[in-house]
Amino acid sequence: MVTETLASIDIDRGAEILKILDAAKLKVSVAAWMFLSEYEDWRLVVSARLFDSPGPRSGYGLLRHSLAAAGLAPHKIPTVLILPITDPSIRDLRRIFRKAKSFEGMRLGGQMIGDRFLQDAYVYRIS
Repeated sequence: MVTETLASIDIDRGAEILKILDAAKLKVSVAAWMFLSEYEDWRLVVSARLFDSPGPRSGYGLLRHSLAAAGLAPHKIPTVLILPITDPSIRDLRRIFRKAKSFEGMRLGGQMIGDRFLQDAYVYRIS
């Protein structure tokens, strides 16, 4: 299976979104572009405890509100996948990489992470 290339504009947009979420004090634990086999395209994956409560719909609303409040136009928002902190893939990433000192720009791929096959990834944060 061929993986589409992640463009530098996407990497920059992901960094901008993470900066906005940090400014909104959302305490993002995991942020990465991931090419997941289940979707066969790139998703900006984020995970934060505040997105988990009270549920996924509320998490996406909080995300959209934070980005809109910062002035990010809707057409500039990529496909975002919010995964709960308890998701097996998020738990696995946090367990494996909890002692690493630097993540930004780290590439992962070709492996099972939790219950997902991760074809490729560009990591911003794992904490």
